[in-house]
Amino acid sequence: MAIEKVHTEKAPAAIGPYSQAIKTNGMVYCSGQIPLDPEKMVIVGKDVKEQTAQVLKNLSEVLKAAGTDVDHVVKTTVFLKDMNDFVPMNEVYAETFKSSQPPARAAVQVAKLPKDALVEIECIAALP
Repeated sequence: MAIEKVHTEKAPAAIGPYSQAIKTNGMVYCSGQIPLDPEKMVIVGKDVKEQTAQVLKNLSEVLKAAGTDVDHVVKTTVFLKDMNDFVPMNEVYAETFKSSQPPARAAVQVAKLPKDALVEIECIAALP
């Protein structure tokens, strides 16, 4: 089984001992993305809508580097600092995953996220 590390400068560098994504067996497993500007490595956005938009932009860039895109995402997990942010996060999320077959998803509230972000999203995608 071949395992390939995915990396792009268009998404934030990993801030720990992990890869932005891994490709194997026709699938891409993306690490969670927080709303970091890939160049400055600082949080972008003051509210969950702005932060979700940056997170999804980062994920899209990682997927592109892996040879796939958001239309091939089969599963996401959304981590929220506050479940009260679910509705505004979901509005932005729906703009990205607007196909007739959106991915399966879990959304949970967590005690704290890296760099005190309001949202983190990870995903699994198929290769076309």
